[in-house]
Formats: sequence, structure tokens, C-alpha cells
Amino acid sequence: MSDWLPETPRTLAFPTAAYVTLAGADWLASASPHPDEMHTLWATRPAAPSVLPCGTAFDVINAPALFGRRMVDRLWSDGPGSGPVAAHRGRILLFAAPGTAQRLPALLVWEEWATAVPPLLCHGSGDAVTVPPLHPRQSPAVDRTAGAGAPADEDPAAPSVSRWLVAPDVRNPWLPGPDVLLWACVRAARSMTGPVHEAAAQHPVSILTAG
Repeated sequence: MSDWLPETPRTLAFPTAAYVTLAGADWLASASPHPDEMHTLWATRPAAPSVLPCGTAFDVINAPALFGRRMVDRLWSDGPGSGPVAAHRGRILLFAAPGTAQRLPALLVWEEWATAVPPLLCHGSGDAVTVPPLHPRQSPAVDRTAGAGAPADEDPAAPSVSRWLVAPDVRNPWLPGPDVLLWACVRAARSMTGPVHEAAAQHPVSILTAG
């Protein structure tokens, strides 16, 4: 595979967030019941998207572009970071730990900010997702000032975009679970509803009696 998918580890100077490494390709292929066939497909069609099943190596939380990007921003600025993240057809795909697709909706039901969270598509066991090309023909813009592994400064809202924002780069990447993504959902929702709404939720008595 080294003739079409160069090993490009992330560094502070060149995060390469949009490129899947050899180890990352191995991880993605492990989601398929036929990983060797996936490697063959990628070798023959390196610039084409591919379809992988969820539920074994990963689940995927599929969010609207703006809200999904806010989730990713919160994960990197205030949280533990994210797992792999992709942009596809105006949506953000957050790769998560297996089981997250089942548990996250149940957790959101009990969250007071749930009404501010747009509908999320949770892909788990029995589902499949389209993932971007591992090694795109054109290199998208990369934020060279960002820390290692930080998401590139892309415009994921563009409908034609199908690319990695945080590409897989290791054989066993860390994947956020439902608790971490619930945290990101809440903070993204708060950031989109404004400081007054956030203050009201945090201090309902003082806001209602103010004035």
C-alpha cells in the first residue's frame, strides 16, 4: 500500500489531519468482514469514497454541519479531543466507541438542553456509513498553526465536501463514548442558543426574578 498511501505522521508543523496513515487504513479496514478486500479497493481506487459497517470497530454520530463542527470545536478546545471526524455531503461524521449509537439518544432524552440539539443520526450495529477517500487527489487546506491532530480549518457545510477533518492515524484510535459526546452536544447547544439562554438554564431562579 505504500505506493499510494504515504505514511504521514502528524507533527506540529504539518498535522496532516486530512490524510489517513497506513495504520489508520488498517483500523478502518478492520471494520469490514473482509479487510483485505478493502485494502484492494483502496489501492485500485484511492480517490473514491467507500462504505464500511458500524458496530464493531466504531459507531458514527452523524450531525448537521454547523452543529457537528461546534461539537468538534468543543471537544478540542475544552475536552479530551475527538476520534476521527469526517465531512460528507454537508454533514459531520464523528467516529465513536461501539455502543455509542444506542446509548447517546437515551442519554439525550434526560438532558435539559436536548431540545436545542438538532436531530442526530446514530449509526451502530447493522448500519453502514460512507467514508471519504483515504488519500484525496487534492490536498485540502490544513491549519498549520493547530496542534498535532487538531481538525483542519475546512468548510464542512459545502454539500460537495467529502473529506477527513481528523483522519485516522493509528491502529487503535481513541474513540469518544456516549458520555463524552453528550458533553459535547450540550456545550455545542449552549453556544448556539446564546449567553442569555445558557445563564437561564444555569441559574433559572435569578434570571426569572431579575428586574
